[in-house]
Amino acid sequence: MISSPVLLPGFVGTELPGWLAARLRDGLGGVCLFAENIVSPEQLRALTAAIREANPRALIAIDEEGGDVSRLHAATGSPFPGNAVLGRLDDLELTASVGAAVAAELLAAGVNLNFAPDADINSNPDNPVIGVRSFGTDPELVARHTAAWVAAHEAGGVAVSAKHFPGHGDTASDSHHALPVVDLPLETLRERELVPFRAAVAAGARTVMSSHILLPQLDADAPATFSSRILEGLLREELGFDGVVVSDALDMVGASGEIGIPAAAVRALAGGCDLLCIGTRNTDAQLGEIEAAIDAAVASGALAADRLADAVARVAALAESLPTAPGPAPEPFTTDPGRVATAFEVAEGVRLPAATRLVSIETTANMAVGPDVPWGPASVGMTPDPLREGEPLPASDLPYLVVGKDNHRRAWTRAVIDEARAAQPGTVVVDMGWPSPDRAYADVATFGASRSVAAALRELLDGGVL
Repeated sequence: MISSPVLLPGFVGTELPGWLAARLRDGLGGVCLFAENIVSPEQLRALTAAIREANPRALIAIDEEGGDVSRLHAATGSPFPGNAVLGRLDDLELTASVGAAVAAELLAAGVNLNFAPDADINSNPDNPVIGVRSFGTDPELVARHTAAWVAAHEAGGVAVSAKHFPGHGDTASDSHHALPVVDLPLETLRERELVPFRAAVAAGARTVMSSHILLPQLDADAPATFSSRILEGLLREELGFDGVVVSDALDMVGASGEIGIPAAAVRALAGGCDLLCIGTRNTDAQLGEIEAAIDAAVASGALAADRLADAVARVAALAESLPTAPGPAPEPFTTDPGRVATAFEVAEGVRLPAATRLVSIETTANMAVGPDVPWGPASVGMTPDPLREGEPLPASDLPYLVVGKDNHRRAWTRAVIDEARAAQPGTVVVDMGWPSPDRAYADVATFGASRSVAAALRELLDGGVL
C-alpha cells in the first residue's frame, strides 16, 4: 500500500506479532512502543532487533519524557527529575544532561524516535494533562530548556519530537478524552506558546508533534492536527520547520471521536502531518482500513497525491538519518537528591511532626502517564496508606502526612485534605503535581512525582528538614 510508510501503529504484546512483521517487510514506516510492550531491557532489545530485522529502516518510537511520563521505567518510576523540576532549578547543563541520558538509554534499547520533550508552557494551573511535564510558565525559560534538552538528545543519535504544537498548556481539558479549545489570537501565541517551538526548531528537532486542539482564531474548522493553516502556514512557513510533522495519537477523542481513525488519518495527512501515530493496541484489520481510506482519498482527489508523496519522502529521509544499530548500555543516571529538593517549594512555617501517619491520595493518572506507574513515596520504598475516592480517611492519633498530585483539582481530594487538617493539627500536605496558585492544598510542592523526585522528598522527610 502506498500509504503504509507514513503509519506508526502500536500493538499488543511483548513480542513482534507476525502480522506486524509482515507489514514492516512490506514497507510499514515503523511502530510505537508503550509500557505494556516492555518487561525488561533484554526483552526490549530483542523486540527492537526483531523490528529492525523486518525493516532495517523502521522508525521505533516511544514516549520517554524524563519524568512522570516514562515507558522504559514504567515498572519502577523514572530516575529523571522531570521538566518542571528542571525548569525550577534553571540549570541548562543539568537539563542537557537529562536529554543526553534519555537518548543514551533509548539508543541502547534500539529506539530511534522519542516523543519528547514537552515544549508546552503550563499557562493553566488546572491543566489536566500537561502540568509537571512542562518546564514552566515563562516562555523564555521554557524555550531555553527545551532547546538544551533537544540539542543534547539529538546529539545522542535519537530524534526528538517537540510537542504538542502549537501549545497544549492553556487548556482545561485533556485531548485524550475531548477536543480542547484555545481561543487565543495569533499574537498571543507568538509571544507565548510558539516561543519554545521556535527554539526547538533552531536547536535541531527533527520532528514536531501536533496537538488535537482547536484554535478558532487561527482555524475555526479544524484542530491543529488537521489544519494546514497551522501546520503548513505557522510551523513550516513562519517557524521554518523542514522536518517531519508527527500527529499525536489518532485514537484520541480529540482527533477521531466523531469521525473515526481512518477519516482522521486522511485529514491529518491533508492538513500537513507526515507520520501518523495511530494508537496503542492497533490490529492488522485496523491498519488495512486506514490504508484503504488513505488510498481511496488519493484516488478521489480528496487527498493530493503529491501531499502523500511529500510525507513519504520526509519520513524516509528521517529514517535514513538515524542509526541502524543499538548503542552500548549507559551508566545509570543519578541525581543528587539534595539538588533536586532545592526545586521544592515549602510554605513558610511548615514543620514536619516527629511522627506522622502517611497517606497517599490515589487519583486516576492521565493517559499520558499511565495508570500503573509507581509514583511518590511508594516508588522509594515508603509504605503509605493508599486512599481512593469514596474511601474514608483512616483514623489516626498522629498528624497526617498527606501526599497527592494536583491536589486542588478535585473536590474529593480537597475534602480529604480539609478533613485531615481538621482532625489532626500539624498535618502536612505534599503536592507532587502542579499546585494551585494560592498553594492552599500544598504545604510542600515538589513539581513532580518521579522516583528521582520522591527520593529527594524522602531525604527531606528522613532528615526532618521541613
